[in-house]
Order: sequence, then C-alpha cells, then structure tokens
Amino acid sequence: MRDGFVKVAVSSPELRVADCTFNVENLIHKAKEMADRGVKVLAFPEFSLTGYTCHDLFLQDTLLAGAQDALWRYKNETKELPLVSVVGLPYSHRGRLYNVAAVVHGGKILALVPKSHIPMYAEFYEGRQFAPWDQNNVKIVLGWGEETLLGCRILFEDITFRDLTFAIEICEDLWVPTPPSSEHAMAGANLMINLSASDELTGKADYRRELVKNQSARTLSAYLYADASEGESTQDMVFGGHNMIVENGTILEQSDPFAQDHDLVTEIDLFRLRNERRRMSTFQLYEDPKEYGYDIVGFSLGELEETELTRHFSRTPFVPQTKSHREKRCEEILAIQAHGLAKRLRHMGCKSAVIGLSGGLDSTLALLVTVRAFDLLSLDRSGITAVTMPGFGTTNRTYENAVLLSGQLGTSLREISIEDATLQHFRDIGHDVDVQDITYENSQARERTQILMDIANQTGGMVIGTGDMSELALGWATYNGDHMSMYGVNSSVPKTLVRYLVQFFADVSNQKELRRTLYDILDTPVSPELLPPEEGEISQKTEDIVGPYELHDFFLYYVLRCGFTPGKIYRLAVYTFCEGYDKETIFQWLYTFYHRFFRQQFKRSCLPDGPKVGTVSVSPRGDLRMPSDAADTLWKEELDRIRASFV
Repeated sequence: MRDGFVKVAVSSPELRVADCTFNVENLIHKAKEMADRGVKVLAFPEFSLTGYTCHDLFLQDTLLAGAQDALWRYKNETKELPLVSVVGLPYSHRGRLYNVAAVVHGGKILALVPKSHIPMYAEFYEGRQFAPWDQNNVKIVLGWGEETLLGCRILFEDITFRDLTFAIEICEDLWVPTPPSSEHAMAGANLMINLSASDELTGKADYRRELVKNQSARTLSAYLYADASEGESTQDMVFGGHNMIVENGTILEQSDPFAQDHDLVTEIDLFRLRNERRRMSTFQLYEDPKEYGYDIVGFSLGELEETELTRHFSRTPFVPQTKSHREKRCEEILAIQAHGLAKRLRHMGCKSAVIGLSGGLDSTLALLVTVRAFDLLSLDRSGITAVTMPGFGTTNRTYENAVLLSGQLGTSLREISIEDATLQHFRDIGHDVDVQDITYENSQARERTQILMDIANQTGGMVIGTGDMSELALGWATYNGDHMSMYGVNSSVPKTLVRYLVQFFADVSNQKELRRTLYDILDTPVSPELLPPEEGEISQKTEDIVGPYELHDFFLYYVLRCGFTPGKIYRLAVYTFCEGYDKETIFQWLYTFYHRFFRQQFKRSCLPDGPKVGTVSVSPRGDLRMPSDAADTLWKEELDRIRASFV
C-alpha cells in the first residue's frame, strides 16, 4: 500500500441457484486465491451466497437459514486472510427481508449494508420479496451471537492506512437519480463497492459501463462493480458477469459479458484520488459524517507494504492511447489551438501572422495551426509570413524542409540569414566568435526573435509563438528569445503530443508532397541548431543535453497533474520504462527535471497568452501559479535518498 496503491479484485465465481453450500465453498476458495495474489479488497456479486434468481425461494426459512450458515462458515474460514471481502445474501430483520452486502474481515462481520432502492419493474420485481432500507443504522445480533451494524450509511476505514475508506451500494442504487455513493463520497469514502446482478440486454453493457465510469468520475473515487454471471437461472433473464474496476472515470480492468474469466485484479491509486479531490475546490467533504447519520467501522489490513504493480501506465500520458480516439482527439486539440488564434486575430483586426519556421516539429505544428486559423477566418494564406533564418547551426535538411513546407501550405516565405547580424553583435559586445557558450547560442535566438517582431510591425501582424510545454517546463527557451511571442499556440502542448499531432496531420493529408515533408520533419532529431553542424549533420541534439522528452513528459504529467512525490514518480517511471532505460538513467533525468523545473520558473511567470488544450498547463494564468524563487530542498532531499539506494 506504499505510495497509495491498494490491490483490489472483483470476482464472479461459479454458483448454483439456492445451493449455499456449493456457493460458499467457491467463495472461500476464491478468497484464498485472491489473498495469495496480494489482494486487499475483494468484492463478490449481489446474493453471491444464494444466487440472485431464487425469487420466491427467498421467502423460505430453509434458504434464509442456509445463507446465514454459509456466511458464518465464510467468515470463519477466511479469518486468517489479510483482506477485507464483501459477499451478498438475504437477511431478515424485524419482519422484513433485506438484500444485504456483508463486509467480512478477520473472522468478523464488520456490518451488513442493505440495498436502498428496490426495483419494481417486471424484469426484476424484487419488491415481491424485499424491502428497501429507509431508516438509520441499527445494531443487530447475528444468529451465532455476534453483534454488528445494519444500515446504509456506513464507512469502512482502515485504521492503519487511513487513506482507504470504502462504502457500499447495491445494484439498483447506482441507477437512481442520486445514488447513495454520491453521499458516501461526501462523507469521505474514496472506494465504492457495488454488488450487482444486472441482466444482459441488447446495448445494456454500454449503458452500464458509462454509468459506472460517470459515477466514479463524479465522485472522484475508485469503483468496484461485481456482477452476477452465467451460474444464475436463465428462466427469464441471462447474466453475463460484466465486472469492472474503475478509477476516477477510467476503466482499469473489465470483463466482457459472457467472458470465460470474470476475475479482475489490479491496483487503485488512493493518493491520486486524494490529490484529485484536493485540487477540485467544489468537492467539499462533510466536516463530521456522523452528523449525517454515518457510522465509521474500523479494520486493519496490517502494516504498510509495497504493493506489486500490475496495472498499465502509459509511457505517453498526454497522448491518446487508443486509435479509435485518435482522430477525434487530434481534431479537438487542433480546433482549440486554431480557434484560440482565430479569436485573437479577429480581436486585433490582424490579417497577417509571422512565424519563425525552422524545419523542426514545434514550428511545423504552429504553422499548421495558423493555416487552420486563417482558413477559419477566410483569410488568404499568403498573409502568413514564414521566416526561415539560417544561422551557424542550420543544416540543409531543416532549411529545405522549412522552404518546402511553406510552399506546400501556400504561405509567404522570407529567408533572412542571421549570421552577419550575429557576428556584428559579437563585435559590439566584445564576444569571441570561437567561444561557443551560452552567449553564442542565445544571441542567435534573440536575433531571430527581433527579426520576427520587426516583420510583424512591417506587416501589421502578430508573431506566433512556437515553443511547447515540455520546453517551458524545463526552461529550454531563451529568455526574450524564442521564449517570447504575441500568442503561443503550442504553450500547453507537450513535445510528445506535438509529435503525435504532426504525425496525425501527415497521415490524413491528401497532399502527397506535404506528407513526405512532414514525415521527414518527424524523423529529424530535435535541436535548436545553435551550434555548427558536424559533416553537414545536426550536432546539437536537445535530448542528449536535457534528456529524452518521453521521460520528461512522463515526469511533467505526474508532477503537475497528480502532485506525486519524486519517489513515487521514480517508482512509476522505473516500472513503466523498464524496457529502454535503467534505473540510474531514469534517476539522472528525473533529477535534471526537478533541478531545471524549479530554476526556470521565472520564464514561465511571464509567458505570452496561449490556449490551454489539456488538463495540464504551465501558464501563470492557467494551472501553474508558482513563485520564481521557490526552493527545491525538500524534493532534492527525497531524490538524494533515492540516489543512496544505488550504493
């Protein structure tokens, strides 16, 4: 459970309708199997001890007694297991019959949670046998003399690992306008467990899936959905065992209806859920859940231990993960960028835009976006002035790609060499041209920006910024050089997403020559080209200096989006990039990230305007409000502890 990870499981074992002995043996076997796999929280379906489709047999004392006996056996034979589990059964209380979930741990029944909303439509008609629970929590004594709670407003909290607090709702409870889990979340539950028996109908799986995802997202919680499977009666309905484990609206694991294996095991990240709730100012927890009728039942899963990770973490968290979403997501991002720029051009009355076109990825995306904005405004693309400014490090490849791209997109092109102007500047400030230091590099970047700004004045236009969010996070921009523009269309687009967007544009383009140019740009190493080439090839490769952008974008996502500690991010990076990078290399670039991130905030504090396209931004007017002189001592101390582990 270190770093907030808790291994959870949902299982729909084979059952026989009304055969409590057969069912409990399968539940016990499955609980032991899950405990061996490190599972700490296990959910079984609704009426898992009896079967859901018993119908009027639920009114038979024999079945009710059999269910009680099965529960007693289950809790005794699982008492040594280091997990908490939830099983379903019928329970009779004061002349009424309830559909309940029994929470079992350490040989005890922590509580019985009854269903709040009983379906009355013909498909189910549970109201024939069961009553909804509509009262406060009460203390009860089970048939073998054990005292416990019965009620819907119960929070189950791990007293050792207090970030784990779960609550329960049962099947139909999720379908009502205000599910109990909504209030459970406000009371403090961050894990919802739903014991369900939802039959399969045409299209119902999709509806069910969206329902669970939306409730998980709305409550900023993890959600375990345990569904009845094929062992149920098929007299009038068929059940498919559509199980799900969802975290904050994202499906971590699910079993398709009628799949052979209904067992789901993965890890939920409770720290991430905690951080999400902390970020959302409109998410207000009850100050005292007891004032709202809640009881808190404590249990302990033992000392904190490191949960073995099995879930998937994307190497590129900013990039869409499925091809089915690719086109839609790319169109959305490009539309946000283009419409943002179009609004600014319209507001300023501009019919001219100026872009420094290097033949690299960032300026390529900026030009593609600007072309879209001009098309939206029905402006002639010739009003876009692409300026290529060869310098000491420019290679033929990037120069030629810049020229080709401008022509293929129908924009105006100006070529202005910066070599003479930069040499004059070196003479003016007394800098030796043979000293290729930061002055040598930044002078070229600032010269280029001066040219762009002055051409914008000549044309009555505005300079379009090309720098991306990854560069801004690392401070890989020359202050008042490429750092400055009049509107930065890429300012919230990380480098891995820039590449993805250009790739998408190339793939869908119907211009053969444009596709060829874009593909070559994608194959070109990322470089500022401020140092002379070697044998005609790029000598200054950005990723050799500051580190691989796929690592830095991974770090950036979990630092800003999730607020994770260096230790947790390092752990996730080692787990995710185990094929490709060793631990020492990952640590080296993580240290570089934090070092540069803290020291380069002054550049981000005065960024030009630019559209936000995702959930992370480094704009001081967007997501990141950070003092420029904040100390990184605490973060470096944790990094030093990681470094010590290498010795």
